[in-house]
Amino acid sequence: MLVVVLIWGANFSFMKMALAEMSGLSFAGLRFSLAAVILLAVLKWREGSIALPREAWWTLVWMGLLSNTLYQVFFMYGLTHTSVANASLIIATTPLMVSLLGAVTGIEALRRPVVTGGVLGFAGVALILAGKGATLGVGRLAGDLAIFGATLCWAVFTLGVRAMRIRISTLRLTAWTMATGAPGLLLLGGPGLIDLDWGGLSVRAWTGIWYATLLAIVVAYLLWNNAVRVVGSGRTAIFNSMIPLIAMLVAWPLLGEHPRPIQIGGAVLIVGGILYSRRASPAPRLAAARPT
Repeated sequence: MLVVVLIWGANFSFMKMALAEMSGLSFAGLRFSLAAVILLAVLKWREGSIALPREAWWTLVWMGLLSNTLYQVFFMYGLTHTSVANASLIIATTPLMVSLLGAVTGIEALRRPVVTGGVLGFAGVALILAGKGATLGVGRLAGDLAIFGATLCWAVFTLGVRAMRIRISTLRLTAWTMATGAPGLLLLGGPGLIDLDWGGLSVRAWTGIWYATLLAIVVAYLLWNNAVRVVGSGRTAIFNSMIPLIAMLVAWPLLGEHPRPIQIGGAVLIVGGILYSRRASPAPRLAAARPT
């Protein structure tokens, strides 16, 4: 589990390395198309077939559009315009968003730890959004809000998964939502990929592309689901809350992004809110790992 946390935490910086030389949508289209092909191959190898029940098609299509296409549109814009620290901290509030939306929609019970954790977590986000300083401007605020939009997309997707009546494996769910979400990203990012000077991409950019595709999606996904089976969803969620810390520590030497006091304060509130909200939290019936 610690390996997955390290991979996902570092992934924010590796993606920014690639985004310095190509557009966010082109990067996402390339990355998710490659990952979809690889995961479908893994699905075929592990389960013997990539087929879906006929009644699952439209459900998986809208889930793919929400969790991959729309999510990545928000996420790529946000990561391009904000810091690794801000992006990783706001993304970390996803479990809180899931719990609160689940309570509002009646999918989950509204428990006191969820309310308290939500207040703490979103106070941390507010602290980050309201922060002043040379590194925070209108563009960065728009980036932060876009990351928050990505978080909302993933929360709605997660609740949709929990409410889904069709029983399929987590690997099949992830492979097919990626396969149905990738075409939209490829369509949006295609013009940029056609015009891209592939020979001019630096080693840093290629490292970012392959790290974000092979390690952050394929390898981390397989390790994540094995960890959930071995140690349970509660403990994996605790490990997951370490991702912003890893992201900030990696961005410091790789990108020169120094953590600011307001980000550290926001991190304390967000991580504290996540951990508190997990008290007596029931394990989800089915959950897909979130690819950053």
